Amino acid sequence: MNRVSVIQNFIIIVCRKISITTCKVVNSNISDKFVKYLHYPVAGFLLLLSACGGMGKTAVNETTTRGNIKITVDESFKPIIETEVFTFTHLYTNAKIKPQYKPEYDVINDFMNDSVKVIVTSKKLTDYQIQYLRDTQVIARTTTYAYDALALVTNKNNKDTLLTYNTVKNIFLGNTRKWQEINPKSKLGDIRIIFDNNKSGNIRYFKELFDIKDSLSGKFFAVNSNAEVINFVSRNEDALGIVSVNWISDKDDSTSMSFINKVNVIAVSQQYINDGSYYRPQPGFIYSKEYPFVREIYLISRETFAGLGSGFVNWACAEQGQRIVLKSGLVPATMPIRLVQIRH
Repeated sequence: MNRVSVIQNFIIIVCRKISITTCKVVNSNISDKFVKYLHYPVAGFLLLLSACGGMGKTAVNETTTRGNIKITVDESFKPIIETEVFTFTHLYTNAKIKPQYKPEYDVINDFMNDSVKVIVTSKKLTDYQIQYLRDTQVIARTTTYAYDALALVTNKNNKDTLLTYNTVKNIFLGNTRKWQEINPKSKLGDIRIIFDNNKSGNIRYFKELFDIKDSLSGKFFAVNSNAEVINFVSRNEDALGIVSVNWISDKDDSTSMSFINKVNVIAVSQQYINDGSYYRPQPGFIYSKEYPFVREIYLISRETFAGLGSGFVNWACAEQGQRIVLKSGLVPATMPIRLVQIRH
């Protein structure tokens, strides 16, 4: 809806609610031509402002760099989105963006219920969800923002830091249950898999990847966040944690470095290649997908005009926002990157 249409609708509503007598009480100097002018939307609107104390101040005052909005973000991506929002709102001081961090399931629900106009998630909308929105005259715009990886982390006292793809798969399928089945010399017992939330996109990723239809075994345990996964693993030698790599990848962030110092990050072989090579979730291996557990991060908007949400999405996917992605240890989705091979 354009601005003229908004003004026209506003005049129509006001004319229905406010009688000529009331307007005369507000300003007795208005001539009898006031009613006549109300037939002309723009002129009537200007006269109404003069008569009724400047109601235009309540009009929507939002642009791509000004306004006040909430966005809902998958908790897995909290570190990088906090940096993006902080930078954007300090560049554009009239922009107020409040991120609320939730499990993936709740992020999608907020979007479908029209609680927020923009979400950050690793899950695309389903065809049914897209069609439902279209039926309500809403077009969801999905932009790939970055490439993330799911890191597997273990306790510092666990010496098994290399796992094959098939070993990881067998752990999730329940075929491998003890650390001694991986390494006969291990003194650890059962493998406990720790993830962030029962509504998590992290555990959904592995269930879909390994085609797990049934409920997870009793060796899977949910906590409340990626940060809690890292803390739990750091205190329990038998734990195998799942976290988004952006929690442990920003070398300039003190929180990220404190987390990485608490745990081991597992290197994993490729799915179909067994040549003795293992890869950690580092930018080069995420980009090449030699590290096998890579996913996309999406910014999804349902704004019907060029508002602050659209402005933030466009900025995050442009050069400045993508440089933050690169600095955070993830792979930008919308700008080229250069890989440098260092020979030792």
